[in-house]
Amino acid sequence: MTGLFLSHLTASHFRSHQRAGIGLDGRPVALFGPNGAGKTNILEAVSMLSPGRGLRRAAGEDLIRRPEALGWKLRAELHSLHQVHEVETWAEPGTSRQVRIDDKAAPQAALGRIARMLWLVPSMDRLWIEGADGRRRFLDRMVLSFEPGHGEATLAYEKAMRERNRLLKDQVQDAHWYHALETQMAQSGARIHANRVDAIARIAQAQSGAETAFPAADLNLLVEMPEAEDDLAQAFAQNRPRDMAAGRTLIGPHRADLGAVFTAKGVAAAQCSTGEQKALLISLILSNARALAADFGAPPILLLDEVAAHLDATRRAALYDEICALGAQAFMTGTGPELFSDLSTRAQYFEITEDTGTSRITPKDAP
Repeated sequence: MTGLFLSHLTASHFRSHQRAGIGLDGRPVALFGPNGAGKTNILEAVSMLSPGRGLRRAAGEDLIRRPEALGWKLRAELHSLHQVHEVETWAEPGTSRQVRIDDKAAPQAALGRIARMLWLVPSMDRLWIEGADGRRRFLDRMVLSFEPGHGEATLAYEKAMRERNRLLKDQVQDAHWYHALETQMAQSGARIHANRVDAIARIAQAQSGAETAFPAADLNLLVEMPEAEDDLAQAFAQNRPRDMAAGRTLIGPHRADLGAVFTAKGVAAAQCSTGEQKALLISLILSNARALAADFGAPPILLLDEVAAHLDATRRAALYDEICALGAQAFMTGTGPELFSDLSTRAQYFEITEDTGTSRITPKDAP
């Protein structure tokens, strides 16, 4: 089959998995077992095949299995459109993560060019009612799925801003010290903003006219900053006295927030019920996936942690139908196989168990 999917994944000394291997055929993947057995660790392993720190945003040291502390390694066979790639990523204690694609060293950004990946984890359930930081990360993951270079722009902006903030805290007055940093921030900041606006437009287009059981959300980007690069550089310069008093940069894309409104009701997501907020999140993930399928040429790999437990039976069945209609390889976790019964033979099933701190993966028949 063509598309985007993993056909094999092996993990060595990764979290609770000492040595694990799983063979896959492109269908959705149902992982079930008791809490603490290591299901989410498998999703996290898959997420490390994309740029960044994975779905838990964990430091490399935190991924190392204890007590051995030997370092961790993941290896996967990735089918991407009409090509097959061998992907490896690993980290030794005290070192940064390394990546190899087809036996050649590669930057993390290269992972985003051969695969697209989206995820939804329980911690996102409070996305609309907590701080803006989480919503920015959620938005930037969507952006990164469309534009792999977005991560590089974000890193460049944050590096320059850290240096500028250091000058501000030290009460440095010389404008020459700021000019180069503010120019870098304006270049990267304008690119970040443009990428975010474009991603929101793509999501809106993917939602428009889509037949889905999940409610649509109108997204908007909330940020006080000029959009043009030259205007943003000028704004940074003009705002220095105010920033110096605060000891940090007070304007720019790092202050952006993502707003959302339940389209059918005209109600802000933050004012919706818990169930509606969850449904809106799923709707956005599915819309993102539909947009990527058109843009990349194949739907992304989906990582949906404990998603079944938060949906009633009707919505659960609708979610599975939409995933299968999309043709996405979705990794889903739940406590029991009955949560995935509506998938029947449309999915692969694996039971995850744990014995004395070591996780085991056992293939199972469809329930």
